[in-house]
Amino acid sequence: MSRIARIERVTNETKVLVEIDLDGTGQADISTGVGFYDHMLNQIARHGGFDLTVHTVGDLEIDAHHTMEDTALALGAAFDRALGDKAGIRRYGSATVPMDEVLVRAAVDLSGRPYVVHDEPALAPYIGPVYPTSMTRHIWESFGQSARITLHVDVLRAARPGGHPDAHHVVEAQFKAVSRALREATALDPRNAGVVPSTKGAL
Repeated sequence: MSRIARIERVTNETKVLVEIDLDGTGQADISTGVGFYDHMLNQIARHGGFDLTVHTVGDLEIDAHHTMEDTALALGAAFDRALGDKAGIRRYGSATVPMDEVLVRAAVDLSGRPYVVHDEPALAPYIGPVYPTSMTRHIWESFGQSARITLHVDVLRAARPGGHPDAHHVVEAQFKAVSRALREATALDPRNAGVVPSTKGAL
């Protein structure tokens, strides 16, 4: 069974191409024009075990918002399409990921019902020159909406002794935790082969 998808999303603000293979080996080809965002999308490929291509050209002369939002929407749509009818998947996944002083928990249900809960502390406004930390929540909301999933992301611990949270660690740990949760949820369950994991018979 092939679980691949290609999504092209073109607006007056952005042009996005996403290709994904859920049964890949973590290979990535990422280019959005936002360096830290590229680094985060690489985490999804590597820690999720997905082969992932993301090429985005956006109106960065305005700001990074449209580029990041539309990329997240296209990525979610690619996940949804690649999952097909979701027969035989585990459906649920969770992961708790430490990154130095930061601890993040992510839980996902490939439910067909978009719902996102996101909790993180106040962070420095930017990571690098163009990644606004306020966009992290919106990335998860946009991704969850178009992937049609329930997603909870909670930063359980972040503060360094005597200092403020390291925004880089807080955001990167989120992407790693979500990636590991998606890896578990999208995995095929040998005990449930060909069966949609829902009493409704559809997700």
